[in-house]
Amino acid sequence: MAEFIKNRVNRGIVFAIVIIFLELIGFTVTVTIMIGKFADVRRATDPIFLMIFFAILGLWNGTCGKDLPQKTIRNFILGGFISGLVTGILVGITAFILGYLNIQGVDLRQYLVQLSSFTIELFLYNLTPPAGAFAHILIFTISGLLGGLLSYVSEKGHYFKFLKEKTTDFFQTVTNHPLIQQIWGKRYTRYILYTLGIAALILLPQQIGSYWNFILGTVGIYILLGLGLNLIVGLSGQLVLGYVAFFAIGAYTFALLSAPKPYDINMNFWLALGFGILAATLTGVLLGLPILNLRGDYLAIVTLAFGEIIRNLIRSDLLTPYTLGPRGVREIAEPTLFGRSFSSEVDYMYIIILTVFLLIFITDRIQNSRVGRAWLAIKDDQTVAQANGVNTFKYKLLALALGAAFAGLAGGVFAARNQFTGPEDHTLMVSINVLCLVIVGGMGSIPGIILGAFVLKGIPEMLRDFEIYRMLFFGVLLIIMMIVRPEGLWPAKRPVLEKRKSAPGGDMDEKAGKTIEGVQDAG
Repeated sequence: MAEFIKNRVNRGIVFAIVIIFLELIGFTVTVTIMIGKFADVRRATDPIFLMIFFAILGLWNGTCGKDLPQKTIRNFILGGFISGLVTGILVGITAFILGYLNIQGVDLRQYLVQLSSFTIELFLYNLTPPAGAFAHILIFTISGLLGGLLSYVSEKGHYFKFLKEKTTDFFQTVTNHPLIQQIWGKRYTRYILYTLGIAALILLPQQIGSYWNFILGTVGIYILLGLGLNLIVGLSGQLVLGYVAFFAIGAYTFALLSAPKPYDINMNFWLALGFGILAATLTGVLLGLPILNLRGDYLAIVTLAFGEIIRNLIRSDLLTPYTLGPRGVREIAEPTLFGRSFSSEVDYMYIIILTVFLLIFITDRIQNSRVGRAWLAIKDDQTVAQANGVNTFKYKLLALALGAAFAGLAGGVFAARNQFTGPEDHTLMVSINVLCLVIVGGMGSIPGIILGAFVLKGIPEMLRDFEIYRMLFFGVLLIIMMIVRPEGLWPAKRPVLEKRKSAPGGDMDEKAGKTIEGVQDAG
C-alpha cells in the first residue's frame, strides 16, 4: 500500500508540474480562448472554460489501474483522490503566490513574457488568491475522484476491451465475407477505386476555396520534402539536419532565373524549374563527396552547419546584389502550358498533386529496386553491407543526390506558388519539421510520410492560435511517439523475400532462383 500511495503522489506531482508550466508559458489563456470559440460564445475568456480544461486534465490524472495492489473500488477512488489532491495543492499554492505578487504590483513579464496580469487573474478564475487556490484544490480533487471511479467502471466492465474486440470482429466478418472477397478480387474494382480517387482529386480543389487550397498545398510541398528526406534518412540511414539547404538552392535558382530582378533573365517556368532541380542535385553531390564517410552525429552536425551557411549567405550584405538579400526575390514566373497561364490556388494545387504522385511513383520504384535493397542493407549495418560487396559510398551519395533533387523540385514549386522566396523561408525549422514528419509518420513508409505531413503541417495550419507553441507540440509528440509507437504512425513493412517454384522436371533455372523483393522497409 505504501508503494501505491507513493506512486499516486508522484503522479500528482508530475501533473502539477505540467499544469504550472502551461500557465507560465501562457498556454492556459490560449486553450481557454480555443474552448470559448468552439462553444461559440461572445466572451471566449470566461474562466469556466479554463475550469473545463483543468477538469479534463484532472480526470486523466485520476485514472489508475496498473499500479493498484488490489483492483477494488476503494483503491480506485483512493488513488484518484490522492493524485488529484496533490495536484490541486501544488497548483493552488502556485496560483496563490502568483496572485499575491500580482496584487503587490510585481510585473512578472520581466521574467516570463507570457505571464501578464490578465493571465494570472484568469488562472485564479477572477477570484482572490485564497479563493482561487481553494478552487484549484477542489477542481483537481473532485475530477481525480471521478477519474478513479471511471477507471473502476472501465476495468470492471471491460468496456474498452469489449468494444475493441467487437469492432475487430465486425471488420473481419465484413472483409472475409465471400461476396466482399469476390468483389475485391475483381480487376475492375481497383479501376473503379482509382477512378473515384482521381475524380475526388480533380473536384476537391475547385470546391474547398483558396484558404484550404493554400493549407493543402503547403502539406503537399512538405510531402515532397518528406519523400526526399526519406530517401536519405529513412532508407539509407544518413542523419541529415541541413536538408533545407537543398530546398533553398532549388527555390533561389528557380526564382533568380525566372524573376525580372536582379538579372532580368525571365526564363521559362519549366526550364527554370529544371535548372533549380539540377542545381540542388549538384549541390548534394558536391556536399556528399567530402562528408559521406562521416556517420551519425558527425554527419548531422556538418549538414546542419551547411544549411545555416546557405541561409546566411543568401541574406548577407555581401551577396545582396546577387540574391537581393533579406528582401527576397519577388515577381517569380508563373507556370504556363500551351499558352495558358496557371496562376490561381486551384492551378497550383493541381500542379502540387501531380508532382506528389510523380515523386511517389519514383520513390516506390526506387525502393523496390536493387538500389533500394542496397540502401536498406546500408541502413541496417553499413559494415556488413560493405563486406557483402555493396559500394556504400556510391549508394549513399546517390541517396543524397536524389533527396536533394526532390528538395530542389519542392523549392521551385514553393517559390512559384508564393511568388516570393526569401531567407526566412529556409530556416533550420524547415529541416526539423521535415525530419519530424518522417519520424512521426514512419521512416521508409510512403503512406507514413503523407500522414506525418498532414499531422505536423496540416493540423497546425488549421489551429493557428497554437502556432507559438508549435515546438512544444513537436517535442511532446516526439516523446509520445518514441514511447508508444517508435516505428511511426504508419510503419513500413519488412521486406518479403520469396523464391520462385522450381521447374516441373525438378531442376531450377538460374533466373528462377533469384529472390523477388516485396515492399521495402526502413525499420
